[in-house]
This record gives sequence, C-alpha cells and structure tokens, in this order.
Amino acid sequence: MGRPSWPRMTPADSEGGVTVEQVRYEVEGAVARVTIDRPERHNAMSFQVMQELAEAFETAETDDGVRVVVITGAGERAFCAGADLGGIGSNVGAARMHEARGGPAALFKALWHLGKPTIARVRGYCLAGGFGLALSCDFVVASDDATFGAPEVDIGLWPYQISVPLIRSMPPKVALDLMLTGRKVKAAEGERMGFVSRLVPASDLDATVDELAATLASKSAVVTRWGRNSFYRVVDMAGEEALDYLHAMLTVATHTDDATEGLTAFAEKRPPQWTHR
Repeated sequence: MGRPSWPRMTPADSEGGVTVEQVRYEVEGAVARVTIDRPERHNAMSFQVMQELAEAFETAETDDGVRVVVITGAGERAFCAGADLGGIGSNVGAARMHEARGGPAALFKALWHLGKPTIARVRGYCLAGGFGLALSCDFVVASDDATFGAPEVDIGLWPYQISVPLIRSMPPKVALDLMLTGRKVKAAEGERMGFVSRLVPASDLDATVDELAATLASKSAVVTRWGRNSFYRVVDMAGEEALDYLHAMLTVATHTDDATEGLTAFAEKRPPQWTHR
C-alpha cells in the first residue's frame, strides 16, 4: 500500500519567530501516544499540527518497537475541534492553497496505511476534521462527556473530506443525517450509531485506553499488520474481488513464523510466543 503524499506548508504558529511544537510524540513500551497540544484552541488542526501529525504517524510506522498508536488531544475540553486553516495568507496562490486543504485527507490515508492498530482517545469536542481524524482510527474510545459532529453546513461549507471516514464508520444515511443537519451528538448516541467503540466515564478513559492498547500490543505484529491492511484494502472492493484477494492472503499468511507458532501453541495448549515474523 503506497504512502499518501503530504502537501508541505510553512507553519503559521510561532512565538517570537521560533516555531513551537504543537504535537507531542511519546513512546511507552510498545505504545506511541500522539497528542495535539493546543488546548487553548480546542486542539484545532493548524497547518503545523497537520504536518507534525503526519511526521508522528511516519515515525510510528517505521519504528518496529511501536505496535499500537494512541491519538488524543491535550486537556479535557476537546479531542480536536476541526481544522484551523486561518494561518495561511491568500497570497500563497490557488494551487498551493488547494494542496494545503488536502491536509486532513492525507492524514486519514496515513492512518489507514499505518500498518498498526490505532486508537482515538476522545474527551470533549470532536468536530469536523477532528471527527474525521478520530473515525480514521481503528477504535474510538470516548468519555461520556465527549461530543461529536460535522457542523460545516452551518458555516456554508460541506464536510467533503470527512465524508469517507464517516460512511466507513456508521450506516451511510446516518452519516448523511449528521452532515445535512450539522447537529452534534453525545458519545452515548455515537455508540448507538456505531462509531464509538468503547464508551466509559471520564474517570475510566485512560485505564480503558491503556487496557485496549495492551491487548492489541500483545498480538503478533505481522498478523496484525497484514490483517489490518487487508481490512482497509477490501472495504471498498466488490465482493468477489475481495474474496479472491483474501483467499490469496490466507495462503501467504500461513507461511509466517507466527502462524506456525500460533497453530503449534494451540495444539500444545500453551500461550504462543510471537516473534513478529
């Protein structure tokens, strides 16, 4: 699966001419945590944030020690309130501006191509481009005070780029309801709609994310990577084409060391010892 292209832009946010990091990247054990660190702006995605997120995802993808990626926003008020595109002047030109507006889509594609399980840890507002970012993750773990929505229609726009992660995460007509009305929904309704994977009290959010990340990290990295890649590849395929591809992948996967170990461990009634090969 090819890596999506990223439109490089000059960061708009700085202090005294010195660029200030807006995304934190931290690794603990096998889990990388990517935090949008703009709580004063509800963790909105500036061009700099989008560039730093892309760099964080690439770092996680190429680090063999990282097996799970958690994405979140700093503070308690917002995961991400959407794109903050006001930092680029109109003098950059129409073509450059068009490329820059592709930043959210590039991030969504980067997450699908990451090859490792991803978890959106959501507290507070998760809106517009932030909604798309969360739904491009494999799991959405949300606190009961989280709020989701695609309110672009209320400011004369349409949530074009986030349409794809939305319709991949809930019934298409449910996604259309959110996009046409612009209404915001709490996490409990999001769970009923199908796009919230885990709904917990705010006090249990971190423990739930940590437990899920540990479970995912305990699996074979090669099995997880190939299986996850196959999921995103077939999600838009016609049924017969998808089955042919998955049939071939099953044969390929049986030749991995971890497939042999898994079957042997099952027969011997012991836990498998993964080599991630």
